[in-house]
Amino acid sequence: MVTDERFLDHRRERSHPERPARLEAVWSGIEAAGVAEAIVGREPVPATDADLLRCHSAAQLNHLEELHASGGGQVDIDTYMGARSWEGARLAAGAGLVAVEALRQGEADVAFCAVRPPGHHATGTTSMGFCLVNNVAVTAASLAASGERVAVVDIDAHHGNGTQDIFYGDGRVLFVSLHQWPLYPGTGRIDETGEGDGAGTTLNMPLPAGAAGDTYRYGLDAVVVPAIERFDPAWLLVSAGFDGHRLDPLSNLGLTSGDFADLIARIVGLVPTGRCVMFLEGGYDLGALADSAGASLAAVVGVDHRPEPSSGEGPGCDVVDHVVELHGVGT
Repeated sequence: MVTDERFLDHRRERSHPERPARLEAVWSGIEAAGVAEAIVGREPVPATDADLLRCHSAAQLNHLEELHASGGGQVDIDTYMGARSWEGARLAAGAGLVAVEALRQGEADVAFCAVRPPGHHATGTTSMGFCLVNNVAVTAASLAASGERVAVVDIDAHHGNGTQDIFYGDGRVLFVSLHQWPLYPGTGRIDETGEGDGAGTTLNMPLPAGAAGDTYRYGLDAVVVPAIERFDPAWLLVSAGFDGHRLDPLSNLGLTSGDFADLIARIVGLVPTGRCVMFLEGGYDLGALADSAGASLAAVVGVDHRPEPSSGEGPGCDVVDHVVELHGVGT
């Protein structure tokens, strides 16, 4: 696991859903799951300018640097920079690169970057949605630049518009997202499938409010598994947002911590050992976040820790069927 107490320094004086207590909840959930001894810790290293420029424009990065130099401020109505946020953002963006190197050296079977601020809403030109730079995209772009094929699976309740934007025309990176629709940021329609060299390498499953475990498991079996098998990536990156939990205040999905254990265990198993990196994205009910992160990390190391059982039926299977028909997966 790549994490650091310096991520707690990303904060502002007024309350905000994306707050330091989120990371503390993740740590406590992993401790409660009883798997801390099975986890190898690594410290993050800040992403370099070259790492960031593979995904983000110079103008965007210069704007963030200027905000940092002035002591922080609002990036947009939802997104802030505190006095030490830029340090945290660079560390978060570099965490995946550290994780990849650790996996290459055989230090672990799978990696989890417990970082903040999150990243998947940051596009190639705009920081938004609580995100300053796109952590998962920085790692994906680095791997792609070295000649590796990369799949990104995003299970956050909110569509990863930034990741999609960065790789929409890039055939080296497969992007698959299961998210609530309609919901912020308003992207992620079924017909957003990529363009140019990336045509067909974006798969969106915009699920209705109330979608629960059975719908997600069906989506994995019918779409995600065959899409990844067809793309045959060398690496799998996971935007592990836990805000699809039924108690989360910023979404209306029906998942439980048991569902996240099911989903993460299945997704991680889609690539060979030592080729999967997970990144913390959303999750804003602290108890649900702790339970979901703990259940997920336990599942990855083969421990059955379920503070809640998996959920059952919910709407959205018709959406999955539509995606299957559009992309020809599973046939």
